[in-house]
Amino acid sequence: MNQQNYFNRRNFLKSASAATLGALAAGDPRQILAKSDSASIKSTADSVIVLWMGGGMASTETFDPKLYTPFEKGLAPDKVLSTFPAIDTSVDHIKLTKGLEKIGSIMDQGTLIRSYKAGDLGFILHSRHQFQWHTGYAPPLSVAAPHIGSVISRTLGPQNPAMPAFIDIGQRLDVGEGEELKAFHSAGFLGSEYGPFHIANPDHALTAVRPPSGMSKSRFANRYNTYKKLVEKSPIGLAGSDYQKDSLLRSLDNAHRLLTSPSAKAFDLTLEKKETYDTYNTGQFGRGCLLARRLVESGARFIEVTTEYVPFLNWDTHENGHTRLTDMKRQIDAPIAQLVLDLKERGLLDRTLIVLASEFSRDMLVEGKPGNKVRDQVHVPDKINELKHYGMHRHFTDAGSVLMFGGGIKKGHLHGVTADKRPCKTIKDPVIIEDLHATIYKAMGISPKLAYEVEKRPFYVTRDGLGKPIESLYS
Repeated sequence: MNQQNYFNRRNFLKSASAATLGALAAGDPRQILAKSDSASIKSTADSVIVLWMGGGMASTETFDPKLYTPFEKGLAPDKVLSTFPAIDTSVDHIKLTKGLEKIGSIMDQGTLIRSYKAGDLGFILHSRHQFQWHTGYAPPLSVAAPHIGSVISRTLGPQNPAMPAFIDIGQRLDVGEGEELKAFHSAGFLGSEYGPFHIANPDHALTAVRPPSGMSKSRFANRYNTYKKLVEKSPIGLAGSDYQKDSLLRSLDNAHRLLTSPSAKAFDLTLEKKETYDTYNTGQFGRGCLLARRLVESGARFIEVTTEYVPFLNWDTHENGHTRLTDMKRQIDAPIAQLVLDLKERGLLDRTLIVLASEFSRDMLVEGKPGNKVRDQVHVPDKINELKHYGMHRHFTDAGSVLMFGGGIKKGHLHGVTADKRPCKTIKDPVIIEDLHATIYKAMGISPKLAYEVEKRPFYVTRDGLGKPIESLYS
């Protein structure tokens, strides 16, 4: 058995911690390759919004409908491919599943990929696959890999100097696998100033850009100056290398600039009209989409909004799959459609790339993928006699859906084909993370061969610089 199958949470944390300590010691990560290559790439987007379906969104229950099998007692699991019927969309050759009617109505504005193949990482740990999706690399690594948002932030810089270039919305880091999630919610060796401005709850976004309640401006300024002095005087071993220390100081300056800037109003959802707010108000994720639209309008470069990954909740449907997905669709359908429509109305969609994705898909019977199955983590009964067992339970890595809008991407386009019978694997035009990242980078005018020097070695923004943009996705 491949030793990766034994790579558990403890080992993940140990390797991530070691890489983080290495990042603190790293010097200035100098851009060393592909300057001329990047200069020759014409960008089609200025901003990226990632809509993250954390937990493993079952593609056959959402964006890749298969044969619908209604619930009945005594149903054999191998007969179940989709627990929702297919629905028509605004594009004749694209069908979605029931519950995604509003997204279906805007499919003529975007591209649907059905052939995303997640990495073969052995025993499946959600946070490891999320790490790979967000950094382009599979752990463990000898260096702290930066999030794709950090790479874009470092390479392109902010559009608005007062607005954080990289903003992460909706993920708490004090929940199950929270420490593992922290491993990629980071700029890694690039430095603190390029890390995410973290907003765990969009309802509290405004408080994140205000001094603490009851604290006067003068007292806050004194505290800010005192903390800066502590960082400046801290030993290198505590604050990291001179570069990392300077990067931390710059991140403090950036945060302080935002607190005193008119751009802070973008974080205030109460300024929205009630009708608009109500459309987005399907839950925390919906309000996060509204916040993302406001932040893009104010010049944010990279935003991620998540339904939030918490083990056994949301898209992590080890049981009650059908029931839970009914609610998850209710949460995402109207906000995503409205986000696309709002950006289009404001003339921003053409230069804003929206990417909806998840770490992998799900299947009732297969854990991993055909030919490379891994140890089952979920018991599926021989007969489905309870509604809680009706739905997609196991982790399936051979095919998943990615939805893209704006930013130079084709409209009304379908990419990739999956088998209609189990296993519903990719059979045409597979997409791997290196190439998906390369597609995003190219839209932003960044070469997938770009590298930064860390520890006297090149670290490429796509694995080994091998990522290739999927040219057929661009309009």
